[in-house]
Parts: sequence; C-alpha cells; structure tokens
Amino acid sequence: MSLNDTPTAERVHIGFFGMRNAGKSSLVNRITNQEVSLVSDVKGTTTDPVKKSMELLPLGPVTIIDTPGYDDEGTLGEMRVRRTREVLAVCDIAVLVTDHTALSTAEQELLSVIRKREIPCLIVHNKSDLLSDVPPNTSEELYVSAKCQTGIEALKNALAASCKGRTKEVRFVADFVKEGDTVVLVTPIDASAPKGRLILPQQQAIRDLLDAKAMALVTQVETMPVCLQSLKEPPAMVITDSQAFAKVMGLVPESIPLTSFSILMARYKGFLDTAVNGAAAIDFLHDGAKILVSEGCTHHRQCEDIGTVKLPAWLRKYTGKNLDIGFTSGHGFPDDLSAYDLVIHCGGCMLNDNEMRNRMKAAVTAGIPITNYGTAIAHMNGILRRSIAPIYGNR
Repeated sequence: MSLNDTPTAERVHIGFFGMRNAGKSSLVNRITNQEVSLVSDVKGTTTDPVKKSMELLPLGPVTIIDTPGYDDEGTLGEMRVRRTREVLAVCDIAVLVTDHTALSTAEQELLSVIRKREIPCLIVHNKSDLLSDVPPNTSEELYVSAKCQTGIEALKNALAASCKGRTKEVRFVADFVKEGDTVVLVTPIDASAPKGRLILPQQQAIRDLLDAKAMALVTQVETMPVCLQSLKEPPAMVITDSQAFAKVMGLVPESIPLTSFSILMARYKGFLDTAVNGAAAIDFLHDGAKILVSEGCTHHRQCEDIGTVKLPAWLRKYTGKNLDIGFTSGHGFPDDLSAYDLVIHCGGCMLNDNEMRNRMKAAVTAGIPITNYGTAIAHMNGILRRSIAPIYGNR
C-alpha cells in the first residue's frame, strides 16, 4: 500500500455471493475491468475469497470480494462455504448473483442470511442475454450479462446508490480542537513498533489534525518533558500510545486533556461506550476466568508484543488471579463466545466498521463484556475517567 492509498478498513467492502457457475467471477472481472478472478465452466473454480482494492467510479475506494459458490459440496466444499460466510462479516454491500429469473431455494436461504445480518443487498440476474424478454431494473434487482458486458454501468451506479448515507460523519480527533491548537502525540518507538512507519491510528490523528489546521507535535515518552517545556502555551490535548499510559499520565498535568489513540479509535469505530462498560468487568474476574484477546491484524510477534505478552502480564498483576487467556488474530474471530468471561479487542484499525460492529454485537448478544486494549489499560492504571473526559466532555 502506498502512502496515498485509502486504508483497507476505510474502503467500502462489496462481496459477490451466489451458487457455483452463476457468473460471480465473470461479473467481478467486468466490474473491475481486470482479470481478478479465474473463470471457467468447471463448478467451484473459485476456491477461496479473492479480494481486489481499487477505485470504483462513481463509488470511490472499494474492496471487491469474489467468493466460492455457496452450494459447494463435500468436505472441502463445506470449508469453502464457511469461508464465504466469514466474508459476510466484513461486507458493507452484498451482491447476490444468480442466473435464474427467480431465486432458487438455496439462493433464498442465502438472501435470508444476508438480510439477517442487515447488509444492504442487490440481486443481480446474470446471463440476461439468454432471456427473450429482459425485465426492467429496480432499486434492488438488476439484469446484466457479464458475457455481453451489458448492465455493468447500471450495476456500478446501483452500488453507489446503496452507499448513500453510509459516509462516516465522526472525525478521529479534529472535532476536539480548534484551528491553531497544538496536540502532542506520544508515539513510542520500540521493538513492537513497525519498521520505518507509524501505525494507522497515529497516521489518522496527524492527518485529521492537519485537516483541522491544528499542529501535531510528535514525540516519544523519553522526550515528553522537554517537549512540554518547549511550548509557550500548554497543548490543547495529549494523545498517547496505550502502552505508555502509566508513564505519560505522570508527566502530563491534570489541567491538560489526556487520552489515547486506542480510545479515540474505539470512539471512531462506534463502540467506546461498550468498551468502557466492558473494562469494568476486569475488577470481577475470578481464578480460572477465560479471556479472549483478539487482534484484527496479523503482524509478526515480538518478544514485547502488547497483545500476547504485555497485556496478559498487566491483567494478571492487576487482578492477582490465575487467568486463562486465549488469542486470535486477523479475521479469525470465534462465532461462539459463550465460554469466555471477557473479550479484549485491539483498536480495530485494520478492520472495517462492519466487522468491528459484528464482533461487538456477537459479544453483547452472548452477554460477554467486551472492551479494547486502550480502555482496559487505562482502567488498570486508574486513568480511565481522565482519558475519556476529553471525549464525553464534548458531547
């Protein structure tokens, strides 16, 4: 990804679903104008979800996902269908591709699954060139021919229309500052920091502050005292990496608003209230309590990894309990959370809003408290109330 690319998590995710040989892959290739997916007359040619990030006019930055046939058979087929269901968790829009004028029973079942997840869906009747009389398009059903390349522009326009009103209104941090304000960003550079770059929430904070014509002053924990002393006026806010909470809170006067990238990300993703309530459950964990620590990305683990090393150590020290802590990463999030007493998730910067919302909903539905790294760390450091004050105080 280049520096100018839209992050994957910020792109509209469009999934193409349907039975084998309905023409999903051919349609994806027509939509993208590229040979993204393999196409053949053999059923089950697409064996894994295929993703393509691109600019799709008039929609903008999107991620197109081609999926295996929902009617695949056998042991491998069942695994492919499961992978297809997993794609539903990330989709902002679903396209149900059929080569029938009326949906089959299996297609109706698939449509029911899509609607149960409350995903906007377009039903696209492919191979319309075989019809003697093509019905008119509606807002929910379209007739196209991937083979003859007809109806493709109408489909693109329909996808764009489906996204209207889905533009995110909330800013990352800019609505808490005014033009000319200085904001100090504490970004530790240690073994767990990515080589030669900043993590996405740090990048988002800098860009959002620049858009607001505020000034972002980036520093490390060790240089914080000098940084604050160099300012003629106190900064409007200090934002720190969650790992540095304990040190930074002792360096920043109470009069200066202090929060973390992770807490801002929880707000940006729309689950800060849930995360704050979930953090309170840490105080009630018992010996043997089962905790799931989940990360949305799949980075290489370092010896001081926050999710698998630091956070478990802090939890055990804070609670004084013998905790059973399990881990997941990437898109591998359990369907059933009933065995857990608490879920602690990363900020979710690499997951789109729909996937984060589905994960939060799964926990809430199961009655399992869920929080995120930054909120949990702030709670264990006794700084949660202070770290959320800049956000709740602006409501």
